[in-house]
Amino acid sequence: MTSGLKPKHQRLVLVLLALVAIIGAGTLAAWALRNQASYFYVPKEMMANPPSPDRGVRLGGMVKAGSLKTDPDGVTIRFLVDDGEAEVPVKFSGIVPDLFVEGSGVVAEGHLGADGTFVADNLLAKHDENYVPRELQDMTEAQKRMAIEETN
Repeated sequence: MTSGLKPKHQRLVLVLLALVAIIGAGTLAAWALRNQASYFYVPKEMMANPPSPDRGVRLGGMVKAGSLKTDPDGVTIRFLVDDGEAEVPVKFSGIVPDLFVEGSGVVAEGHLGADGTFVADNLLAKHDENYVPRELQDMTEAQKRMAIEETN
C-alpha cells in the first residue's frame, strides 16, 4: 500500500508541518507573555507619557536626597525618584532592601496611581561598583581574601 506521495514530497510536507508548529508555538508564547512584560521608565519618560494605571511597569532612577519619609504606620515609605530632569513621587509598603538609601539607585516595580504617585510593589536597590559588604568593610585585603575563600 503506497501513500501516493513521493518520498521527496513527504519530506516537504513534514518540513512545512514542523515550520507551522514552530511558528504557532512562538505566537502562542508571545501572546501568553504579552501581559507579563514589565516596561521600564525613567521619571522624564513617565511624566511625558504616563502608562495607564492598570499597567505594571518599572521606574528607575536615583532616590532624591531629603525626600525619604516614613508614614506613621512605620511600614510605608514615600520618596522621590529623580533622573536629573524630572521626578516621580513613589509610595512603598513593605520591607526595604538594605542598600536602599537617599542618593542611591533604585528600580521600583508597580503601577502609576491615578494621583500621579507611583505605587511600588517591590523595590530593587542598586549599588555602585565600589560596593563592599558590611562584613568586609573593616578587614584588610588578606582577611577579605581568606573570608572569600572560606565561603567557596
